[in-house]
Parts: sequence; structure tokens; C-alpha cells
Amino acid sequence: MSSIYNKGFRSVYKLTAHVVLVTKYRKKAISEKVLLRLKEIFTETLIKWECQIVEFNGESDHVHLLIDYKPDISLSKLIANLKTVSSRLIRRDFPDLASKYFDNKPYFWTGAYFVASCGGVTVTELKKYVENQKTPQE
Repeated sequence: MSSIYNKGFRSVYKLTAHVVLVTKYRKKAISEKVLLRLKEIFTETLIKWECQIVEFNGESDHVHLLIDYKPDISLSKLIANLKTVSSRLIRRDFPDLASKYFDNKPYFWTGAYFVASCGGVTVTELKKYVENQKTPQE
């Protein structure tokens, strides 16, 4: 088995998700400094969840996270925690954002998010692999 897989107590896995978070009202509130701080916050938060960032980047109104996570983690809870922690810390570290972009309201992200599972092979390749399994003959 390749070392690209993670090992749990009774599992071997490689789970990767692409997450997109958008600022409230798609306000262009993410500067270069804010983006760097968001990366730090997400990295620290994911470590606490025993997860890791594979890739991170963003634009002025949204960020993309490519994360590796464990099979016993609820992805919706993880994303909710990432949003809550990052919103609180960004508003603390950049207090002018709330007044400039959000009418002094205590938020940063929109309530929704995008998430997609991803991996090293395409669905077509997986379908072909499953179709080509040898059916037991009696």
C-alpha cells in the first residue's frame, strides 16, 4: 500500500475535500494581509481537528481550501468550525472590516458554503475499475 494513504485504527483512507467560503454579501473584504491571516487560522484550526491543508488561496470575496480529513469527522461540523473560528479571529485582528464592509455587524462569511469531494482519479476511471472486477463464478 502506498504511503499517500492515511491509517486509522481500523481503516486506511485518503479523504480530500475542496471547500469554498464566500464573504457575506460577496463584499471584497479579503486583502493580502487578511488572506495570509486566514491561512494561519485555517491551518491551526485544522491541526486541532487532526486534518491538514493541502492547498489554500483566495480572492477578495472568497477563499478555496483543499483539505485532507479523517473519516470519523463530520465535514459539515468541520466547515462550521472553520467559519466560526476564522470569522471571530479575523474580526478581532482586523476590527475595521466590520465597519467598512458589514455595517458593524458581527459576521464575515455568508451562511452557505461549497464542498466537493476530490481524489486522485476521476469518476469515469473508478466506474471502469468497478465494472472490470471479476464476478465470482460458481
